Amino acid sequence: MAEGGYIRKEEHEVFADLMESENRRLEEENNRQNKRIAALEETVRQIGALTSSVERLATNMENMLKSIDAQGKRLEALESRDGEMWRKVVGYVTTALIGGVIGFALKQIGM
Repeated sequence: MAEGGYIRKEEHEVFADLMESENRRLEEENNRQNKRIAALEETVRQIGALTSSVERLATNMENMLKSIDAQGKRLEALESRDGEMWRKVVGYVTTALIGGVIGFALKQIGM
């Protein structure tokens, strides 16, 4: 340091160069941090969109399950009705055949 509390020009230039270098380093660090923050913000946005999509998918799946259950019940009712009709037809045919056999047997014995 020079007399009277003043610094020499060379010392000032060295100090100024160091400060400029430090300021560039800090600016570069800020730029890196800003890029990382922007990437994180984009990731958070994508996660939010994904969460929303999953919620909609879950709702749609729940609605599809209800619809499938309802269709299953209707199908079961239709299958049951056809089965009942088939059993009735078989019952009528069986009754007619038995009646025919009994009638034939009664006719043979003379009644």
